[in-house]
Order: sequence, then structure tokens, then C-alpha cells
Amino acid sequence: MNDPLETFDVAVVGLGALGSATAYHLAKRGVRTVAFEQFDLGHVRGASHDTSRIIRTSYGATRYVRLAKAAYRDWAEFEEVSGERLVTVTGGVIFVPADGPYSAASFADSLAEVGIPYELLDPSEVGARWPQFDIPETVETVYTPDTGIVNASRTVAALQMQARAHGAELRARTPVVALKPDGSGTVLQTAAGEVRASKVILATDAWTNKLLAPLGAEIPLETMQEQVTYFKPADAATFDPDRFPVWIWEDTHCFYGFPTYGEPTIKAARDVSNNLMAPEDRTFEPSTELIDQLSAFMGARIPGSGHVLRTVTCQYAITPNREFVLSPLDQYPDIVVALGAGHAFKFTPAVGRILAELVVDGETSDDISAFTIPG
Repeated sequence: MNDPLETFDVAVVGLGALGSATAYHLAKRGVRTVAFEQFDLGHVRGASHDTSRIIRTSYGATRYVRLAKAAYRDWAEFEEVSGERLVTVTGGVIFVPADGPYSAASFADSLAEVGIPYELLDPSEVGARWPQFDIPETVETVYTPDTGIVNASRTVAALQMQARAHGAELRARTPVVALKPDGSGTVLQTAAGEVRASKVILATDAWTNKLLAPLGAEIPLETMQEQVTYFKPADAATFDPDRFPVWIWEDTHCFYGFPTYGEPTIKAARDVSNNLMAPEDRTFEPSTELIDQLSAFMGARIPGSGHVLRTVTCQYAITPNREFVLSPLDQYPDIVVALGAGHAFKFTPAVGRILAELVVDGETSDDISAFTIPG
């Protein structure tokens, strides 16, 4: 008996960075792919909009360093395919206060194990290279020359364009409201009707559990509104990418920031601000308390950062221990979940490739053994 439903090999749900990269890699391999986005393409309700994201290999865990090393190759390949320059290498520093919860040695050891060049710098060496910083004597610094910036919105748009060019169907403003595995694949109920797919990839971030809960497969997630602030320094030239690095402050409260990128401003933020709210409760209004906290930090550590110009909100969906999830559901192995825990953009093309390999080949050569469904 013929199936009356429109049928695809793979359905991707969610067209942020990870979903768009997955749709591209599937279509490039000739897989009949449909991808759904509940909002407009390039919308501002998730975590893949705005201009810049940090790209780096500097992690304190080798599993992420190895994956980042692979991602750099995938970025280069996609830049060649798309004809876009998406990555700008600036070099980057990670500041680790000695009395904080993190260790500079963990970064150094992980980088050394994977063979990534790095330097350990003391505050005087930091000041000699980048006098824009004011770093206390109790802070250790890890420098990696491969750190840089990737253009967020342009990346997502380029991935979507290449996915379509290779035959994927991208359906914007089409929410998927339910998944119904039936032994012959999964029926996706959408606002525009039903379709069937042999495999489904959920790149739905903060909305993931709305689809998993009816299947009895919810994942522990904390969702929160995050924000980034653009500062206007009096002398923007001193923060140009060839004079100022990407930076991360690893402490109980983590902060990060960028050199100038496309405009004479510098962007900075606190990571994981715990401004908890569900997607439907987001205000899109920046927290003045977080702006004040960030401004005080910038005034102390980057005295020339200048005044606040504007603040943009985004959204995080945080998994336990901020580990990625790149894994099929135990109960429904034809449904694969992809969660980036608020730090996956730098891995975008690699994650898309890995997810395509999982559903097409049943395996990937990258070690993702740690990225399982949390128990």
C-alpha cells in the first residue's frame, strides 16, 4: 500500500546554525532532505543571529579540542564551497584567576595533547603585547594564535543557500508540532500538514523538550535569555583585530569579548548569566543589572573600552555540565538530538557533518562518545 504522505530520507527540525549545517551536509551527499523552521530564516529568537562568534581550539577538555581542530578543517572547506570568508583569525587569550574554579594547566594540557600551539603568559607579558588590558598579578593567561571570529548571520545564510543549491527543501514559518514514530520512520506533524521521514534530526535548542516530552524522552535543560553589549571606545583603532585579541575571562562569572569587527565597537558579554526564562516568556529586553555588572568588569579590565552603545539578547539552552548532545534517542534511534549548550557555533560545520554521517552511515569517525543523551 502506497504511503499517501510526502516522504523524505531525513527531516531536520530547526534551522539555526546546527540545523542549517546538517541540512547542507545531507543535501551535499544526495540525501532527500526537508528542513523546517518555525520562524523566519535568520530570526532573532534563538542563538544563531547577530554578527560575531568566537572560534577557538582552547578548551580545558581534549574532546572539545579535538572536535575544534576538526571544525577548523570543515570551516576552511565550507569557505571554499561557499566563496565566503567567514573566519577571521585574531589570536586569543584565556585569563584564568589563580583563586578561581578553573586551571590554566587544564587548557595547556589539553592543547598540548592534541598538538595545538599555545603560550602561557604572565600579566607583564600580556601587558607588553596588549596594553589595553589591566590584568592582576594573580591571573594566568593561555594564548592560542588560531583563535578568531566567525561571522554568525552570514554563516547561517550561506549554509542555507548551499543546502538549497544541493537540493534540500527549507520550509520557513512551518512549526513542527509533534513527532509520531510508527515503525516505518517518523511522521512529522507540521502547521502545513504531515510528512514522513526515515530519520529525523532535532536541532531545536530551547524548544527540544516540546517535541520530546510526548515521547517520554525529555532532556534536562535550563533555558535563559542571554545578552551581548557593544561598547564604543574613544580610540577604536587600538582595538582593531591586528592589535587586540579575542579574550575570555574564566572565573566564577565568565566574561568574553572581541576586537572591533565590521564597526568601531567592541562586543563583550557575561556567559551563562542565569537570566532563566522559557522561550515563550522571553522579554527581549536587556537586563540593566547585567549591563551594569559587565560595564564594571570592562572598566576594571579593559579601561579604554568606552561607553555602552547597544545590547542585543539571545537565548541559551544549557545541558547538564554544558556537554553537547549529539545522539539518537534510546527509545527511538531514528530520531537524533543535537544540542550545543550555548557554545557550539564554533563547531557548526563539523557538527553538521557529524550528524549527517550518523544518520546516513550509522557512525562517524569523530569521537562523540561523551555527547550522549543525559540520563
